[in-house]
Amino acid sequence: MVDLSKAIWVKSSRSGGGNNCVEVARNLPDVVAVRDSKNPYGPALVFTHSEWAAFLAGAKAGEFDPA
Repeated sequence: MVDLSKAIWVKSSRSGGGNNCVEVARNLPDVVAVRDSKNPYGPALVFTHSEWAAFLAGAKAGEFDPA
């Protein structure tokens, strides 16, 4: 279990200030955490920095775009 008590959660600047997005905590030493902004006390997904970088690269390359 990863301790997220020191996580600093950040919303995307593209969220438009709404509550319909994800928040990311990148300040933790070994992991990147992601949670639903509508449920801040709910579960979070936790990734290594290399897993997160691979996800971002795939998203930027359109890997997850609908066909």
